[in-house]
Amino acid sequence: MNAAGVHYGGYLIESEIGHGGHARVYRAHHRGAPDTPVALKVLDEAHRSAAEQARLDREFAFASALAHPNIITVYRHGPFWLAMQYVDGGKVTGLRTAPDRLAALAQVAAALDYAHRAGVVHSDVKPANILIHADFGRSGAVLTDFGVAHAVVEDVGHRPRQPGNPEVSLPYTAPEILQGKAPTAATDEYALACTAVELLTGAPPFPADSAADLAEAHLRLLPPPLSDTLGPTARAADVVVQRALAKYPARRYESCTDFVAELARALLSDAGPVTPPEV
Repeated sequence: MNAAGVHYGGYLIESEIGHGGHARVYRAHHRGAPDTPVALKVLDEAHRSAAEQARLDREFAFASALAHPNIITVYRHGPFWLAMQYVDGGKVTGLRTAPDRLAALAQVAAALDYAHRAGVVHSDVKPANILIHADFGRSGAVLTDFGVAHAVVEDVGHRPRQPGNPEVSLPYTAPEILQGKAPTAATDEYALACTAVELLTGAPPFPADSAADLAEAHLRLLPPPLSDTLGPTARAADVVVQRALAKYPARRYESCTDFVAELARALLSDAGPVTPPEV
């Protein structure tokens, strides 16, 4: 369906720029500012339930409470829609060099550490939720979609989560989440490490034929070495990734920034930067 000209809360749709399982995202503008584009997220009609609206409300509440240059800015929201910052460069997978991808990871790591200091865990870090500006060198990357974000204070007095949370993105899900524990900053670090592996090798760390096999890999297996794909110059990075993907959260790096800084040092050595495959 062509939605051009349809409006939500005074925002007029221009064209569709993306879609996911539950919503579509449009380039739009407010009627009072026709030259200022926004991204308008609109729930599909089949997903306009109270639960989906609650997730949209949650996304707005968390993102609006965080002010960071690498976190998406949200403007307004209403029934089944959310207006937010328009990021014009597409997904992070559009970056073609290892230094640029590592730079984007560093920016997202800084955004996550900022959110963690504010008591917020993103809980859905993955390449699809990292956008880039067309002028990446100047404006960088942006972390999006706080729809399943988690406030650390929510854990006080709450029962543990049940394993198998249907909202998880399984290729990037830390072992403790699969065990029914509440997410922490270390959970986001694990997902960021999975994201880093995908950006550098073309695939997340654990290939699997089924969801059960993938969950088992997160719980039991060591990640395949980056050097298997990138060559012997990446061997120093193998140790870095293994620590960030440790099965026990306490064994990971103290912050996302520490992890990405170590990864960059390992890959951008005197031997020269590795070149990631196209994703």
